[in-house]
Amino acid sequence: MRRIAVVHKSRCNPQGCGGYLCIRVCPENRMGKECIVIDPKDKKIMINEEQCGSGITIAANKCPFDAIQIINLPEALDKPIHRYGKNGFSLYSLPTPVFGKVLGIVGRNGIGKSTAIKILAGALQPNLGMDTEVKFDDLLQFFKGTEAQTFFEKLKDNKIKISYKPQQIDLIPKTVKGLVEDLLRKVDETNSFDKIVQELDLKDILKNDVATLSGGELQRVAIAATVLKKANLYIFDEPTSYLDIKQRINISKFIKNFVAEDTAVVVVEHDLIILDYMTDLIHIMYGAESAYGIVSLPKPAKAGINTFLEGFIKEQNMRFRDHQIKFFSRPPEKQMRSITLTSWTNLNKKLGKFSLRADSGVVGRNRVIGILGENGIGKTTFAKILAGVIDPDNGNVNEKVRVSYKPQYLQSDSTEIVAVFLHDAMRKYETLLIRPLELKHLLTKKLNELSGGELQRVSIAKCLAEEADLYLLDEPSAYLDVEQRLAVSKLMKDYAEQKTCSIMVVDHDLLFLDYISDELMVFDGVPAKEGEATGPFSMNDGMNNFLTRLNITMRRDQESNRPRINKPGSVMDREQKEERKLYYG
Repeated sequence: MRRIAVVHKSRCNPQGCGGYLCIRVCPENRMGKECIVIDPKDKKIMINEEQCGSGITIAANKCPFDAIQIINLPEALDKPIHRYGKNGFSLYSLPTPVFGKVLGIVGRNGIGKSTAIKILAGALQPNLGMDTEVKFDDLLQFFKGTEAQTFFEKLKDNKIKISYKPQQIDLIPKTVKGLVEDLLRKVDETNSFDKIVQELDLKDILKNDVATLSGGELQRVAIAATVLKKANLYIFDEPTSYLDIKQRINISKFIKNFVAEDTAVVVVEHDLIILDYMTDLIHIMYGAESAYGIVSLPKPAKAGINTFLEGFIKEQNMRFRDHQIKFFSRPPEKQMRSITLTSWTNLNKKLGKFSLRADSGVVGRNRVIGILGENGIGKTTFAKILAGVIDPDNGNVNEKVRVSYKPQYLQSDSTEIVAVFLHDAMRKYETLLIRPLELKHLLTKKLNELSGGELQRVSIAKCLAEEADLYLLDEPSAYLDVEQRLAVSKLMKDYAEQKTCSIMVVDHDLLFLDYISDELMVFDGVPAKEGEATGPFSMNDGMNNFLTRLNITMRRDQESNRPRINKPGSVMDREQKEERKLYYG
């Protein structure tokens, strides 16, 4: 069995362990071998895999910061397609684009999804795990006899032209200057500017400077720039991040309708409902986070997502998760509690040109309330009023309760150590928060060193560790992968049940809100102009209310019980609309 050693340099803390504890306790080193050595470049450790025997696991287990991973790879794996340096992450296979189809990729963060599509896009030259440069012919030899060989041969012969939308759209303003219209006209190779602008709802921002765009606007501009280029392989890395639910549905329809017989589309996406809705085939990526990644064979979208939730690939006899992710067989309709935690009466708030109106509503104890609506329609404003961050112009929040608030936009410029920032959470909620959110290895990091997903989990822990009656979390699923989103939702439900508190969650992931919510609030209106908040409603009433505005229907999958969007015009779609039961029939 082949074994690799992975060193997480960001976790390695020689001073914190008393001076290279792993070197001192490693049996291989004590026998005179140079198994674990000091990297002269950064003074962190480095592991010579060829020098190490079974004793290396002792050193790995002794590391107090979990900086060393010793991994026994599946027997079928040999040489990686790409490795990020000595003791770095390894990718062992690639997705295979299929012409005429939308191919989806699902998997945890840190498992190699972006690496894989960067290789497909030609943005990253695979090194086959070697330190020296690998020639194109070496790649063809490596992939000989596989579909990847055909792909790279076509790429070499310029028979495949690629257009790629990267994940980090927030970097666009740093490299692109000027007006949106000028940018899109400059990249338009298909003479479809007007059509794309209309379909992606970009008309109102064409005269805006790229530097002034919101995250959602940047995302739609990036998608437009990608499809305006003449290509036959289009790759979208997380195309729905920063978008509200209505925009996600529209983008899904757009991408699905965009694919043609002579084009292939590859999509990385964490919103399972959207991934299911827009794709024909699914690759599951699995392995060990930040250590190695493997790409499964493609499956039909429904079967692929159900396999991912199950955590077991039957045909390969491969279990990549120790538990199955389960869903309720029906919406969780708890009996409404009569005990009121807090309530409000006819709230009004005007901010510049925007005005919000919230009808009277009540939050009962031990409830999880989801908040749905488009971007720019007042959800965050409402949350800030309940949190006491801003005051309403009219109306009242009737019961003054202790509120803990996690804002939508997270501050990441602090040099404070995570362990200090989460002092209360570590002291009181090790089992309830720290472990489920997988924060242990982050405790020695500074806040400004965290990724978006890491900062999100830390912020959730900080919010829930506060002593409060009502917890308000604005977009807690942002930057999280599928498994993390579902873990967070389960954590919140358990938290509300164990404590005499309630939780209100603003989010755009329908599956996340379906999983977590006892009740729903629905926001309607005109983005950036006016918003109206109604509810809380029961799940059935709230979802029927909201889905009516989207003109979609939903059902439960018969195998996994997960929520799915019906195909427009399907038998079930028509029947549910006729019965006015848009939410699961």
